[in-house]
Amino acid sequence: TGEVLSIPVGEKFLGRVINPLGQPIDGLGAIEAEEQRVLELQAPSVLQRQPVEEPMQTGIKAIDAMTPIGRGQRQLIIGDRKTGKTAVCIDTILNQKANWESGDKSKQVRCIYVAVGQKGSTIAAV
Repeated sequence: TGEVLSIPVGEKFLGRVINPLGQPIDGLGAIEAEEQRVLELQAPSVLQRQPVEEPMQTGIKAIDAMTPIGRGQRQLIIGDRKTGKTAVCIDTILNQKANWESGDKSKQVRCIYVAVGQKGSTIAAV
């Protein structure tokens, strides 16, 4: 088509499972997108971003004590196969549930889990 690749985005995508083109694959029906965003964007420079001043508690004591994660940061978790990367991610997301349900916006954290190269069976288990 000669157009730059764009994907649908919006609040209604939170909590859903989608493919790389933003199409739902969780069997819960279509998602009404608020807008389309170009996929290839230049990330803002470090100086243009808001400073990270508050830690996010993962609920995993070893991580919170030794390698604190800043609230608002993107986090890449890499490692060898079968080392617990998915388990750490899922545990961290589940540990945010109480904060979300509190209704206190200052404690709420939106967690987005992106599984690149995972098998379909692994994603289904998540």
